Amino acid sequence: MEHVSSKLNISTGRWQRVCSKLAAHMKRSLISSDCTFEAEIGYSRAVVQGDWVFVSGTTGFDYSTMTISDDLAEQTEQCLKNIASALAQAGSSLADVVRVTYVLPDGSQFKDCWPVLRQYLGAVRPAAMMISAGLADPRMKIEIEVTALRQMA
Repeated sequence: MEHVSSKLNISTGRWQRVCSKLAAHMKRSLISSDCTFEAEIGYSRAVVQGDWVFVSGTTGFDYSTMTISDDLAEQTEQCLKNIASALAQAGSSLADVVRVTYVLPDGSQFKDCWPVLRQYLGAVRPAAMMISAGLADPRMKIEIEVTALRQMA
């Protein structure tokens, strides 16, 4: 370590701090919402790797009560609240979202989500994609997955 630090003209103490920050940057952290799905299926609500936060597909279930609305707009809002909670646990926020994927069983209903999506992501305007595909539970009308890049303080 001293050999490299001397070639770079960096003090040993500063070099150790750089190495420590690099190690913390590479650390992988798992975020859980304590939803029963996570344990049953074997996944995490979100994974933090360095400054990146990968939030799993998230549905409109209110995980505290395990209830879900019949209304697509309400499910969309609950998805985004669940995602915001996972991002907050990861030291991030919706403002850091760089990519979003929407999955709806009925793609023709996507426009019904737009007012809620604009409210939560309109200022951020992440790269986005909408897929029409079946979801695990027929009550689910939308699932949202995001990737965020935590901003340096």
